[in-house]
Amino acid sequence: MARPPAARGKVLDAYIALLCEEGERAATLDATAARAGVSKGGLLYHFASKEALADAVIEAAEEHVARDAESMRTAAEGASVYYVRTSAEVDTELDRHLVALQRLAQAGVKAATEKIESTNERWYRCILDEVGSKDIAHLVMLAGEGLYANLALPGTW
Repeated sequence: MARPPAARGKVLDAYIALLCEEGERAATLDATAARAGVSKGGLLYHFASKEALADAVIEAAEEHVARDAESMRTAAEGASVYYVRTSAEVDTELDRHLVALQRLAQAGVKAATEKIESTNERWYRCILDEVGSKDIAHLVMLAGEGLYANLALPGTW
């Protein structure tokens, strides 16, 4: 896949950072352009609207999710251990994209909600393929989610 132009990448990174740090309401086109160090016209050249930016976040997230799902599927330690171990990894590119998806989903972007659901389903299927039990697969998912949620609390773990 060809790399996007540098300015387009800067704008997308700025939008993701604003989503993660301040939420969807603060991630305006003006704020995104300022954070990226481009004019609003420069932003609009690459992304005609906030919807186009959201679509780009979802598309970029899919690249990270697909890579992670493949790593999970082929992990020597097994999908379950991989999932729980990587649930403790925060501030990675995958994590930033997942947080951005969450912020978009909270703002009512249906495609972001669908991407989160399909991502969870992919992870669940990888784990289920390994362990062969729906109950155990759900427990592994919950363990990873709980670990991740606890990392968000100050002073824990």
